[in-house]
Amino acid sequence: MRASVSTSQDLGMPAIYLHTLAELLHTLGVDERDLILRVGLDPTRLNSTDRRVSQAQASEFVTRAIIESGEPGLGILLARELKLPLHGALGTAVMSSRTLAEALELMTRYLTLRAPHLHVQKRSAGNSVWYSVSCGIELGPLQGFVLDAVLFGCVSMGAQLTGTTVPGIRVLRQSPEPNHFHRFRRLINVPVEFGATEDALVIPASQLTLPVRFSNDQLAMTSREQCETALRQLKEDTGFASRVRRVIETSHPFPPKLARVASTLFVSERTLKRRLQEEGANFQALVDKVRLERARELLASTAMNLSQIADTLGYADAANFTRAFKRWTGLSPSHFRTRELSTAETA
Repeated sequence: MRASVSTSQDLGMPAIYLHTLAELLHTLGVDERDLILRVGLDPTRLNSTDRRVSQAQASEFVTRAIIESGEPGLGILLARELKLPLHGALGTAVMSSRTLAEALELMTRYLTLRAPHLHVQKRSAGNSVWYSVSCGIELGPLQGFVLDAVLFGCVSMGAQLTGTTVPGIRVLRQSPEPNHFHRFRRLINVPVEFGATEDALVIPASQLTLPVRFSNDQLAMTSREQCETALRQLKEDTGFASRVRRVIETSHPFPPKLARVASTLFVSERTLKRRLQEEGANFQALVDKVRLERARELLASTAMNLSQIADTLGYADAANFTRAFKRWTGLSPSHFRTRELSTAETA
């Protein structure tokens, strides 16, 4: 029996995908900012290819998005918006590959970075190659959305890489054809077979040698190294403290209350404290680490005054923020900002 979203290991979902979905919702007439806030997320923290959102919050956001947009084909529409740079280091590595085969091998190896619970298995039969996609957890009603976004996103990826829809490519889906799908057949522009034995992308073997138009050997090497580093880091960040930190990093309002974080992670407050203690961590220390990182970011890259930064970080006033920042760094916020600006100017 597969685990559910609430009980599985939570490696998080890239925040940029929720940001992209929010932009799509806006075009459909949905108040995307209000929806993001109701899920407890900070809209200003989602536009990042590296930051991750807890699986529970991502699932809630997508579920509400489908309901409030009234669009069951939201995953298909999202697939068309997923341009390669949105996939971070993996997108760069894929774009800089020499051939379509190399690009798909990278997608197979590093998909965990972008969709942690999905797995791809490759096999050859006759003149075609199958890339079968399976999910390690029970996503319930989200299953169709996720598979739509991934499989049709791969079709879009092939077109982005080669400049045209890959000839002979087709998509297999295990589910029966949904009632809404007829509206998207022309949009997808490739054969889709429902009621299949697997969810898969099928490509003629002869097309895998198609050249990638953005090929760059030097960039390919560095971006693949980045993927390896990110994959290793993700595997290390499997502890409960990492899950708590991901919720803290993207929460609105900030800082989140312990009760809110516990509820998001489907545990009691007592259990949250105990599990953090078992890993040598505590909730307030995690909040302070995130506060420090955000304070440095705001001081170095914005013109916000100290009162505005203090308010953003949940302090009563600039004086409290200044005392805390000096305790963490040994510098006043103003001194830190001056130093950072001076370093940037001489770089």
